[in-house]
Amino acid sequence: MKPVALRLPDEVSRRLQRLADLTGRSKTFYMIEAITEHLDDLEDLYLAEQRLIDSRAAKSPAVPLEDVMKRYGMED
Repeated sequence: MKPVALRLPDEVSRRLQRLADLTGRSKTFYMIEAITEHLDDLEDLYLAEQRLIDSRAAKSPAVPLEDVMKRYGMED
């Protein structure tokens, strides 16, 4: 694991310390948990934003919903 320096707002730091104290786990454990939990969401959001930008710039072709449904066996 690589070390990372992170400055937290005072309130977040207090909450994190309280949680660590109450559970007997480290603040680092909870920071890793929080980052891991939300990293997938952030990556998905970035990818969706990039796809939208590309679509609006006509860099990637649009695929009709009917074609997608047919491709994945979701026809009515």
